[in-house]
Amino acid sequence: MSTKDIQSFEEFWPFYVREHSKKATRTFHFVGTTAAGLTLLAAIALRRPALVPAALVAGYGPAWISHFFIEKNKPASFKYPLWSFAADWVMWSKILKGEMDAEVERVTASNGQSHDEEATSGYVHHQAGTNGVN
Repeated sequence: MSTKDIQSFEEFWPFYVREHSKKATRTFHFVGTTAAGLTLLAAIALRRPALVPAALVAGYGPAWISHFFIEKNKPASFKYPLWSFAADWVMWSKILKGEMDAEVERVTASNGQSHDEEATSGYVHHQAGTNGVN
């Protein structure tokens, strides 16, 4: 099934994980998401909305660089901006808890792909009875 068939976050999550199969890509995302979150908090705390564009650059800059030069794929945010934004925070949380490497292994194993292989454009249904993002 192609990515145009993705209808829910549950379906999107495995696609997103495969698009972030390399640890360096996930590290760039973690740093960017952290910087973006802190910049947004500063914008709110300091009542400086002018910092919001800086937060976007801080978050998406490292992420997009990692997709083009490390993962060698197109960022999922180009086609699925809202689900990608949510998935960035799910991945950030899983990295913080030390769970993301295992999640990549689980998703790529269910697709017959090792974590070092290029990500594909399909998706795998998460079948554990959850929304796939816990």
